Amino acid sequence: MVDFSLLLAGFADVFTLTNMLFILAGVALGQIVGAIPGLSIIMALAIAVPLTYGLDTLAAISFLISVNKGGTVGGAIPAILLNVPGSAESAATTMDGHPMAKNGKPMKAMKYALYHSVSGDIASDIVLILLAAPLAIVALKMGPVEITALMILAFTVISGLVGDSMIKGLISAAFGILIATIGLDPGMATPRFTFGLLELYEGVPLTAVSIGALAMSGVLVGLLGMRGSEGTQHSAISIKGRSRADSTVTFAEFWANRFVALRAFVIGTIIGAIPGLGSTTAGFLSYSVNKQAAKDPESFGKGDPRGIAASETANSAVVGANLIPLLTLGIPGNIAAALLVSAFIIHGIQPGPLLFEQQAQLVYGMFGAMLVANFCNLGIGQFGMRFWAMIVSAPGTVIYPAAMLLCFAGSFVITGATFGVFVMIIAAVFGYLMRTLGYSIVAFIVAFLLTPQLESAVVRARLITGDDPAQLLSHPIALILVAMSVGSILYLGPRKKKPLDIEMPTPTGQ
Repeated sequence: MVDFSLLLAGFADVFTLTNMLFILAGVALGQIVGAIPGLSIIMALAIAVPLTYGLDTLAAISFLISVNKGGTVGGAIPAILLNVPGSAESAATTMDGHPMAKNGKPMKAMKYALYHSVSGDIASDIVLILLAAPLAIVALKMGPVEITALMILAFTVISGLVGDSMIKGLISAAFGILIATIGLDPGMATPRFTFGLLELYEGVPLTAVSIGALAMSGVLVGLLGMRGSEGTQHSAISIKGRSRADSTVTFAEFWANRFVALRAFVIGTIIGAIPGLGSTTAGFLSYSVNKQAAKDPESFGKGDPRGIAASETANSAVVGANLIPLLTLGIPGNIAAALLVSAFIIHGIQPGPLLFEQQAQLVYGMFGAMLVANFCNLGIGQFGMRFWAMIVSAPGTVIYPAAMLLCFAGSFVITGATFGVFVMIIAAVFGYLMRTLGYSIVAFIVAFLLTPQLESAVVRARLITGDDPAQLLSHPIALILVAMSVGSILYLGPRKKKPLDIEMPTPTGQ
């Protein structure tokens, strides 16, 4: 049952000057990063996590959630003006966003994207608020044996759904587990793979690995991609419309796409709740489904607002839904949720169903911050759209060195020593190699984050069963989860990656 006194107290905690300022700052930062091609929201989140080290827990989580929400909106701006998605989530938006901009309606296209993105995000957050607590109660009924089986299922599903192949995904997950085992054994407290280094007794620094594998490796990819390329700047379409009608979206025009937005919201919410998928998948799948459902599918790809609504509603609906597995099971739905896990851990909080018993007021405060961030997203996007449009063509020679400097600073601040910087550099090299060789960084990071919880569950499961496999027969839920893991390997393993039946646009000026 929901404790309404804690619910009201949590929502009230959001409305302090500090929290509101961090929500506004997070949304603005996210929109700026999303609007700059070459940067990514994941990169921004990885760098932002160390900045929250000295903050109150609610302010820190609110800031990071706001960055994520703002980035989803900001990514649509270069997708529309440059035909270059500011983030992978907005790739499907280029299909109709850029043609509409070329038809003299750039502001109208960006407002369609903004309004549908915010509406999809709000609806998804409401689903999260309604479902998270009941699902957490169910999750609390699961014991160590069931948790162990659930973790195995999460590893296999994520490994199969992301990356080039199941084998590469499993290798990435195994590598993440290996790195996470460095330090003291949770059962016997004996050192493992420390090689005499005292810094490794507490394990490899989580934030340094996240910054290196996600942010710094992305910077390396961008810098090396600039070599010999003249296209470090893109020519954006002028944001001036021919008339007021070409620059505004009326409520009637917004409401006309309600059925498209509803289908997109359902798709985005379902995909967001499944660990391993993500906003990019939701955007393309929603676009494809709505195109097939349209009476005039030939209009899609020519500046049809339904294409923008389908993509932006779906990819934003993922933002709230991907926290469902995190808050109910302790399993991050995607990389953004995984980085929230690192922020929770930094502040001494273990994500999972126990959060609703131990930190209910904080969870409800986070829900309130999510809703407030959506309206801030709408307001900042409405008034800042013209300014963001001016910075979309920022050169990579400015962007990447600045991002690199933040990576070094963040790694040093969070660990308090140069050891964290060295770990970040090593993680960046491995992250770059994984990107170029087609190994999944998502599987690696999720496995790295979940391994301590998996080890703890395994130790307790062995005590309960007495190392007798026959005892598993008294745990039917665990047997079902293990069977699902085997089924996912058999189904996802041989499955070849088939691109969606949509032709990707060629970036302008390249």
